[in-house]
Amino acid sequence: MTAYRAAWVCPIDRPPIRDGVVIVEAGRIVAAGSRELLDSAQDRPGVGNRDLGNVVLMPGLVNAHIHLELSWLRGRVPPAAKFTDWVKQLVATRGGIERPDDPAVLASLRTAIHELHASGTVAIGDISNSLASPAAMRDAGLDGVVFHELLGFKERDGALIERSRDARAAAGGRVSLAPHAPYSTAPELFQAIRAEVSASACRIMSVHLGESPEETEFLAAGTGPWRGMLEFIGVWRDDWTVPACGPVEYLDRLGVIDARTLVVHGVQFDDAALARLAAIGATLVTCPRSNEWVGVGQPPIERFYRSGVAVAVGTDSLASVEDLNLFSELKAMRRMAPLVPARKLLESATLIGARGLGLDGDLGSLTPGKRAEILAIELPGPVDDIEEYLVSGIDSSRIKHLGTPGTPGTRGT
Repeated sequence: MTAYRAAWVCPIDRPPIRDGVVIVEAGRIVAAGSRELLDSAQDRPGVGNRDLGNVVLMPGLVNAHIHLELSWLRGRVPPAAKFTDWVKQLVATRGGIERPDDPAVLASLRTAIHELHASGTVAIGDISNSLASPAAMRDAGLDGVVFHELLGFKERDGALIERSRDARAAAGGRVSLAPHAPYSTAPELFQAIRAEVSASACRIMSVHLGESPEETEFLAAGTGPWRGMLEFIGVWRDDWTVPACGPVEYLDRLGVIDARTLVVHGVQFDDAALARLAAIGATLVTCPRSNEWVGVGQPPIERFYRSGVAVAVGTDSLASVEDLNLFSELKAMRRMAPLVPARKLLESATLIGARGLGLDGDLGSLTPGKRAEILAIELPGPVDDIEEYLVSGIDSSRIKHLGTPGTPGTRGT
């Protein structure tokens, strides 16, 4: 048993503790509290004390939306003023779906996982077409859910699910499914995916929704750049009925959104859509830096929180963001939403993300019984508002992972 003392402890599920202590045994958190906790722990046999000095202890971060297999595109797809223009650049650069055995893809993917770890992330929600990530995540000890993304606007049943079933089984780990987006996925495929996920061991689904004005126009009127692109590549279907509604209402009508759904982006959501997501219990994953990069604008983060919807955080891929440091994402959120309490932002990057991915029994807060995935972040000097400091942007050089080397679920410093 080890008692870690620090200048600050941020448990997330309760207010920060100045001059706090976290006690760990066999890779699990035993207690987190004030200095008095350490004084009482000293009476227990076998307790080792470690004074970490001027650091803050907090749970590891959860990146709820990322595309690891696109990491090789870092710096190759420049920012754009319009989303469909960015997509065209992405498709032209990418060329096709990544192969799971492509050395370049795998090398970049592993580098990205190292970067995630270095910047404090301990679990992710990864979107994958190739299923190259599960093995690499397993090798690196990175937790999370891999969502096998399927798309096809002309798919009229669940045959695509059947054709790809063996690949998911071979990938191993916690693998689920993700329909891509309303403009790329047939309603029949949406419903087949939801049914498949609901009947599986990992009942969580992720979907890109409400990202761009072009998506909103497509669903409202059946016009705009997305229809033009579908017609150009020969996958438009004349029997598709224009829903004449917003993105959330469309998927709600199809019966595919529930409390186990991660709805990613939501830049275009109005208050009614946010209220409906909150009522359903879905998790909204915001990726603000990526949204600016791809030309869809800033997400209405303050409205997200006012609505009561559960807000998690993701970086998206290295094709649309400079780095995978979730603390940089929190800094962007603070810039865009100065009225949201820092405590809520930190909760989004930890406990809400863990809960959305079904991992909150082990991760997301310094709660007794959870895994000791603890970050020790070096402070520059005395800090009075530790939560505000943590959303100001933290460089990876200041971050260390605490843990018991060789114990499953933990990492040493």
